Order: sequence, then C-alpha cells, then structure tokens
Amino acid sequence: MRKFDNPIINFAAWGYRCVTPIIIVKPMNAVRYFTFFFSDMVRYSFMDQSKTGMRRPKIIDWYPILNEKTSDTSIDAHYFYQAAWAARKIFASKTKEHVDVGSQVNLIGDLCAFTKVTFIDIRPLQVKIPNLTSKKGSILAMPYKSNSVSSLSCLHVAEHIGLGRYGDPLDPQGTKKAAKELARVLAKGGDLYFSGPVGKPRVCFNSHRIHSADQILEYFSDLKLVSMSLVEDKNWTFIENATIAQINSCSYGCGMFHFTKK
Repeated sequence: MRKFDNPIINFAAWGYRCVTPIIIVKPMNAVRYFTFFFSDMVRYSFMDQSKTGMRRPKIIDWYPILNEKTSDTSIDAHYFYQAAWAARKIFASKTKEHVDVGSQVNLIGDLCAFTKVTFIDIRPLQVKIPNLTSKKGSILAMPYKSNSVSSLSCLHVAEHIGLGRYGDPLDPQGTKKAAKELARVLAKGGDLYFSGPVGKPRVCFNSHRIHSADQILEYFSDLKLVSMSLVEDKNWTFIENATIAQINSCSYGCGMFHFTKK
C-alpha cells in the first residue's frame, strides 16, 4: 500500500480501498461483510501487539478485503488449468527455447524455471529474471521467419485480436489471421500450444470471441492436431482428452489445442 506526502491523495486512496469492496460484493452483502470486518478489527486492536514492532491499526490504514472468507480457494478455472496443461507439455518436450505470444505473465515466469523463454507482446513485459527475453511484437506480424519456432504458445490471447480492446485495429478476421501467423512461424515438427474460449460461436464485443472446436481446427488446417483438452463450464472440471462434441456443448469453456506441423 503506497503512501503519498499529500494527505488529500492519501484520503482519496483510503476512500477507494473502502468503497471498492462494496462494488465487488454487492451492497446487500457489504453490510454483513463490513460487520465482520469491524468486529475483527476491534478484537485485533485489543490484542497484545507490544512485540510486533507495528503500531495499532489506524483508520487511514484500513484496507478491507470482504469476500475471501470462503470454504475453498477460488480460482479462474480457465487460467489455472491452461497454465498447468501448457507447463506440463512444455516441460515434457524438453525444449531448450520457447516462444510465447501474450499469455498470462505468471505462466511465463514459471516456464523460465526450466527453459529459455522469449515473450512477444504489443506491450512488452518490463521485468528482469533469468531465462526471459521480452520483445515488442504483434501476433499478426511475428518477428520470426517462416518455419523457425520449434516451441510456441498462445493461451487465451487470439480471441481478443481485432476487437480494439488493447488498442489494436478492428478486424472481424482478427483471430483467424492470428492463427495463420502462428502456424506460419511454427517449425516443421514443432509444437504449438493454443487455447481460448470455446462453445457456441459469438462475439462478446469488445472483450473476446468464442469459437467452436470446428472453427479452431479450420483456422489451423495446415497443422496436425496432437490433442485437445477442455475446461468445461458446468462444473469447471478439466477433461484431458476432449471430443469436439464436448467442446461444442459448452457456452463458455476453455479449449486447449496441441498442434504440430507436418
């Protein structure tokens, strides 16, 4: 929690921290949750804190988190399972170098633990850790020659292309063009790990597109499918070897596709 010299800015930041939880948990629930918050705060304030080296809680330091007293740990099933799926496959491939296009950055950090990673994005990743190189680039114009990348991933990214969400040009064919570019740079015998929302085809402007399994396979018709996996949207369970019918039965599932170039 950053502190500023200006008391007005500090007060505004305090207000933001206190109001935001109400928006997240809905006003009706916020009353009940804030009751728990105040009860815990009062009890904590009266506990012995002489050996902590910290002052007692002050109002200006309030940082209420109201919705995490849950019976289990919440996750975003799409991102959790796709990261585990991709990391296992990339590790098993024993590749010495891997290229990722715009995937969730936490996955990138994990991949760097066992291989060299080049991260491509229109918004470069401004961090420095071993095994990581970050380059500015577009998924529609990859900075690689054809048939040159032996290990490549693009997870939950291509469905956004052409919707203007990230300042990119509007293009109804954005996802298809991105797929063709990924296929172009993939080396013969190389591996492409691709994922995105699957189910009944539609555009949720300007957030993302949802594709059927048939559309994804058509986009990558020049490649050979190795396997398909799925996070289905009824119970958010992971299906290792999913069928086209299972993928297409979703409303908003996460399809994971492993391709290679013949």
